[in-house]
Amino acid sequence: MTVIAPQLPSDIARLPAFDAGIENDDIARERCASFRSVALRLREAIGKRVVGQQTVVDQTLWALFAGGHVLLEGVPGLGKTLLVRTLGDALHLDFSRIQFTPDLMPADIVGTQILMDDDAGHRVMQFRPGPIFTQILLADEVNRASPKSQSALLEAMQERSVTVGGETHRLRAPFLVLATQNPIEQEGTYPLPEAQLDRFLLKIAVPSVERADLHEILRRTTTSTETPVTPILDGERIVQAQRLARRIVMALPVQDYVIRLVLATHPGGEYADPQAAREISVGASPRAAQAIVTTAKVRALLDGRFHVSIADVHAVAASALRHRIAPSFEAEADGLDSDRIVSGIIARLQRQIPEDAS
Repeated sequence: MTVIAPQLPSDIARLPAFDAGIENDDIARERCASFRSVALRLREAIGKRVVGQQTVVDQTLWALFAGGHVLLEGVPGLGKTLLVRTLGDALHLDFSRIQFTPDLMPADIVGTQILMDDDAGHRVMQFRPGPIFTQILLADEVNRASPKSQSALLEAMQERSVTVGGETHRLRAPFLVLATQNPIEQEGTYPLPEAQLDRFLLKIAVPSVERADLHEILRRTTTSTETPVTPILDGERIVQAQRLARRIVMALPVQDYVIRLVLATHPGGEYADPQAAREISVGASPRAAQAIVTTAKVRALLDGRFHVSIADVHAVAASALRHRIAPSFEAEADGLDSDRIVSGIIARLQRQIPEDAS
């Protein structure tokens, strides 16, 4: 039984049709097959070090090929930092790590201007780049730094550039921020501001490991064996893959479904979900719809398809929305978190969609 999107209203149905995309392009189809093969090798390479957490690995790869940043949240010791470091080892990209602490200053991240003597003996101001001038940036325990230091990442994440002393410095593509954070309930943490949370394509919840996985972790980490990871992809091929993923087709009915899903999170809006209006104080931004669409395209591509389905939308919705909606006081009093709110919206939205039993 396949779930199909509802018929579009007449005003939306009159919009220009999407290009046929990859389906009728033999060269692009070959590139898609080659990309899936390489992506599978990358997934297997990460699995040589990271035990379990396959969903977390897959979602991180979705973000990489969608060209977005990732926020990994979980208690210490679940392998968040190991995942990021392993991804850095598996890619031919520059890698830097910043350990966020309460005394970290913005200049420690973006760099600063220092007074230097030039060849002629004159004193000049010279820019000394910070660790943000890399391609994969591990922002470890990002919520332990003050909001002033957290904000140093904003321009880099959105514009892929850094402005210091009135001069703008471009960052090399691809540029990916993989930030880790501990749950806000722990001591010594600063909640990330909404504007910065919105810059993360996905927020991935890292679960606790299972019994069998813990046995394997102990086997790998308490013996003398060390698993090497060979670099698989370089920056140029990653950028090509990002462009290729954008050619995956999303039909207008599926796109409209994404839009209604996002608008359903807006309390008081025309398309607000009646139940969610009580559970949400602030709804998701347009970036949420962009995140769902770009990530769903990558998922479809990795699955060997050239069209995005509603199943792809459902698979990425929680990670794209959980950090972009603010639960209301009533929802918190009822013990509801963002994931349960999003699941409820999807379930109620599904009832409005007919099913094709063919």
